[in-house]
Amino acid sequence: MNCGEGIDTRQIDELFINLDPIQAGGRLTTDAMKAVLAYGDGYSVCDHCTKPFRLDHISKPPLAEFHKDLATFLNMDTARLVPGARRGFQAVADALVKPDDPVLLTAYSHYTEFLSVEQARAQPFEIPANDSHIITPDAAASRIEEVIKTTGKTPALMFVEQVDYQYGNQHPVKDLIKVAHQYDIPVLCNGAYTIGIMEVDGKELGADFLVGSGHKSMAAPAPSGVLATTNEWAETVLRTTGVKGDLTGRTFGVKEVEMMGCTLMGVTSVGMMASFPHVKKRVKEFDAQVRYGNMIVDALLTIDGTQVQSEYPRRHTLTRMNTTDSFDKVAKKHKKKGFFLTSALRERGITGILAGSTRVWKFNSYGITKEQASYVADAFVEIAKAEGIA
Repeated sequence: MNCGEGIDTRQIDELFINLDPIQAGGRLTTDAMKAVLAYGDGYSVCDHCTKPFRLDHISKPPLAEFHKDLATFLNMDTARLVPGARRGFQAVADALVKPDDPVLLTAYSHYTEFLSVEQARAQPFEIPANDSHIITPDAAASRIEEVIKTTGKTPALMFVEQVDYQYGNQHPVKDLIKVAHQYDIPVLCNGAYTIGIMEVDGKELGADFLVGSGHKSMAAPAPSGVLATTNEWAETVLRTTGVKGDLTGRTFGVKEVEMMGCTLMGVTSVGMMASFPHVKKRVKEFDAQVRYGNMIVDALLTIDGTQVQSEYPRRHTLTRMNTTDSFDKVAKKHKKKGFFLTSALRERGITGILAGSTRVWKFNSYGITKEQASYVADAFVEIAKAEGIA
């Protein structure tokens, strides 16, 4: 089977247990798959679009209600769909940051957060992590003081990761935000690995902005995401256009500048909306998912020389392992070299770990069942035994 000349049909999640770090939370639900077929045409949601001609006002399909539901789900005042988390970062940076402004990020900020700062022609400054790979409030306070002393300016914005992409660690976001607010610094909480995965309460955290990824953590087609904010900042980041054509005199209604008008057309918006009822239910099952992830980590730690580099016990399903002193020793002598591990896993119906990785690698067990977790755990131990690792 194929999807046209030279395009093979993708059947990863149908045929394997997929542990890919960035794919686990983005698997489509059955309803989202139906939406892909029904709303695949580019402007399919525009059939019933009337004034003011904006995505968050379309009632059929019920996108207007979906925007309100998203804000309620995140306990924020206003929400907008965006083409991926990165466009949320970009929108906030564009609205709040001026050239040469200092902006705080963390040692684990995603590259797209840096790019949003660079695009605003601002200066990025990182908050360092401690030895446990956690961003602490004390480190944030020290860095803020240092930046003010060095630049003579208070940072215009601070980005913090609720769960980072490198270690999958949960950071004390609420306390970090409290520190920033003592200096009147607005905070964007990056929930790319939490919104749609676990329960997130923006106002309880104190966040000024929440950004999530639809295709990473909300069972939605790519590119999709959400930007949510409070009433305090809505008029700034969701400002409407005020320009006028100098020859034609044209104006453009209530199009939002940072959103570049409408954001998600067709399948991305409806796919995200179709998965939303399932997402609201699954976030309540996050603790069970963490237990299943810990089953796999615990099994890996029984293999001599294997270490977990993420915080342990795990509090998230994204985990970073170090097998330099176990599987990598085998790789040095194996005929398949570093590819022996992913090959052995694939033979057992498990995929998603970066091919050739036997030193430091990540996996994300989100969405698997207890039985699948047990199977994966046993598979790692079986492979170790087969290769003579104690």
